[in-house]
Amino acid sequence: MATCVDCHLPHTLVAKYLAKAENGYYHSKGFTFGGFHELIAIKQKNSDILQDNCLSCHGPMTADMLVGAGHDYAIRCVHCHAGVGHGERAGLGGPIRAEEKTE
Repeated sequence: MATCVDCHLPHTLVAKYLAKAENGYYHSKGFTFGGFHELIAIKQKNSDILQDNCLSCHGPMTADMLVGAGHDYAIRCVHCHAGVGHGERAGLGGPIRAEEKTE
């Protein structure tokens, strides 16, 4: 089973700790002082890390899907798998309950 780090951080030592430091700074700043976008949106740099890691782990399975797409980033893994690892989208109050969806 994959953990947060497996998907969201580079797998090489130096790149991993640089990303941890940068993301840690922005997460601490955002959650301490507010001002982050709700729903929390991934930055392009981190989206690229996510895509690289997905293709690294699932490369043999996804290779045929990407043929003819032009490059590995033409089709984003999360296009079809937005809830993978996170479940339903949630706001600060938690997941939207069924009774709230109909209101």
